[in-house]
Amino acid sequence: MSSLRELIKKENLTSQDLQELLKARDEGKINFKLIDIREPFEYEEAHIVGTDELLPTSRFQEWAKDLLDREEDIIIYCRTGNRTGQVQAILKQYGKTIPHLAYGIMSYDGEIESGM
Repeated sequence: MSSLRELIKKENLTSQDLQELLKARDEGKINFKLIDIREPFEYEEAHIVGTDELLPTSRFQEWAKDLLDREEDIIIYCRTGNRTGQVQAILKQYGKTIPHLAYGIMSYDGEIESGM
């Protein structure tokens, strides 16, 4: 379990890391929210199975404070890791470190759901 806690605290997660965390969450070994910060049309085209929320980066001003106030573990992802890297940098200025899927959904080789 401690290795899962360490894994979820990494700032840059690999595809394999995220798959391991999602499997552990399904097994009840850890709890976190997986948040897609792309736009709705991107989410509808394809998203990672197990995504809990869609918080579009274009509406960052509306949801940033909520994310800062959350005490639960959160992992964010976007298309290539660029937007999540920017969100990470901003939130870090306020003392909040949130891991992201490095290189985004484009690097993810786990289960993807498409066409909603």
